[in-house]
Amino acid sequence: MDDVKGKTAFITGGASGLGLAMAHAFGEAGMQVMLADIEEAPLAAAVADLEARQIKVGGVICDVSDRAALQHAAAETIATFGKVHLVCNNAGVGAGGAIDQVAPADWDWIVSVNLLGVVYGMETFLPLIRSHGEGGCFVNTASMAGMVSPPGMEPYTATKFAVVAMSEGWAGQLAPENIQVSVLCPGFVRTKINQSGRARQARFGGPVINPIVAGNLVDSGIDPERVGRRVLEAVLAGESYIFTHPDMRGAVQQRFERIMAGFDAADGSQALAGMDYQTPDLTGGITPV
Repeated sequence: MDDVKGKTAFITGGASGLGLAMAHAFGEAGMQVMLADIEEAPLAAAVADLEARQIKVGGVICDVSDRAALQHAAAETIATFGKVHLVCNNAGVGAGGAIDQVAPADWDWIVSVNLLGVVYGMETFLPLIRSHGEGGCFVNTASMAGMVSPPGMEPYTATKFAVVAMSEGWAGQLAPENIQVSVLCPGFVRTKINQSGRARQARFGGPVINPIVAGNLVDSGIDPERVGRRVLEAVLAGESYIFTHPDMRGAVQQRFERIMAGFDAADGSQALAGMDYQTPDLTGGITPV
């Protein structure tokens, strides 16, 4: 997207943290913004905040783990603003712990919100963006935990690696339609995701003291407003990967080095010696079995 003025953005998890910071950046760039969030009081406060900034804004309660709730939020967005151009599948929660201490409800909760919430957002809003023929953009919030996997964060990293992978595939599918798909991979940001258990839905066990590690690192992270401005910058530039912590490059390089070492081992493998099989070009959409 090379121009966002006058266009509409829809943001899940929009009442606080990264979502609200993106709303500030988008609104200041001339966009209309629909905020979606599961928490009623923070949502009302966020709408009032944007209105005070003279930003055209609407708000809708939305549990992204419920496909029907996202469909309702989409209908409210169209009823309010007529079209939607930029969709930020941003709502997320955190859970982690030792391998034998993560509760089944934690797995169900984090997969339903962080992974399926993105799937439902894509499924729901893609036809609406296609319908106006003006192109558009999806920004799916992953994390640097979608690039590297610290021990003890496996439920969280599993969902964030999935968001990265899905976004990469969708980007290839939708590029011919002038629909951009970007994946946001921030490092530590002061978002209070370490407190996301406060709003855990009843079907996942209800509110809890958040079962996520690294809470102090979250609390000492960067200002979300920087991330909001970074996302706007990246959307306008057409960037596929939106990074916010360039000093984390080394951690990703170390992971890639370990992966390349695995390929080196395969090159020298006696078990594979003499094999003449040639893998098809996967960029053409061929799925390996």
